[in-house]
Amino acid sequence: MATYTIEPERRTLHGHFSQDLAPVLTIDPGDTVRFSTLAAGWRWRTRMALPDAPPEFERDPELDAGHALLGPVAVRGADPGTTLVVRIGELRPGPWGTTVASVRDERYRRLGISHTAATQWDLHPEAGIAVSQHGHRVRLRPFMGVMGVAPAATGRQPTPPPGAHGGNMDLRELVSGSTLYLPVHVPGALFSVGDGHGAQGDGEVSGTAIECPMEICELTFDVRSDLRLTTPRADTPAGWISLGFSTDLNEATLIALNDMLDLLQARLGLDREATIALASVVVHLHITQIVNGVHGVHALLPHDALL
Repeated sequence: MATYTIEPERRTLHGHFSQDLAPVLTIDPGDTVRFSTLAAGWRWRTRMALPDAPPEFERDPELDAGHALLGPVAVRGADPGTTLVVRIGELRPGPWGTTVASVRDERYRRLGISHTAATQWDLHPEAGIAVSQHGHRVRLRPFMGVMGVAPAATGRQPTPPPGAHGGNMDLRELVSGSTLYLPVHVPGALFSVGDGHGAQGDGEVSGTAIECPMEICELTFDVRSDLRLTTPRADTPAGWISLGFSTDLNEATLIALNDMLDLLQARLGLDREATIALASVVVHLHITQIVNGVHGVHALLPHDALL
């Protein structure tokens, strides 16, 4: 098994999803890639939201309008109808992060937010804490906000809305030690990653987490031809997770719950009615995020829920 490194440079960066993007690397199942990713605002050394900070990378206004993503990486054997397996290894954030409180829509103004403001964080990965300019200290819990394959839709696709391809899921449970399962839509899968987060609560209520560069994002890839999914699924330290995405939270809930029922049925051999009765006792529903136009809900089955 081989290990590769992808650093942020103009050749490896893009700000959209597309089936037409040429892979910057092609690997075999079992190979590992160590990425170093920019913050969502395309910055590495200079903090987001600092006045007069010069751009660190030139951006095409159309091709690079979204998150700063690295890749895509093609995986041999990842064909449409298979599942891409992404095992998350070491995640090490950079030294700084930013959280923005925004007035970009009516919801925030209704919460009493009168202007856009940024909270700046100093990150201390060795100590596992982040400290804001206000003196608040929180525990670091790094994860990648965006991990996705090329979508089924043709043409250039924006990065903010998540979907069946994964993408901007903002799932806080995708920490080191987790495994993400993504349905594959195009040959090679064409996987991209970016949008490092130092910490985030469910919902990502201000629209941002602790947005930070990620010095190390270590991912190991595999392919499952025996597993067919219609929505992303994950095995995390917190438990098994099924994800649903829609502009309607109720529909997102049904998508996540339907996949969780599939998972439980496959494990236990129950009929659908018995499965949903059991799910009502042991499965927890969480709002993943409500800020990307397409909202997210995840169904969580803790590992110790069934004795």
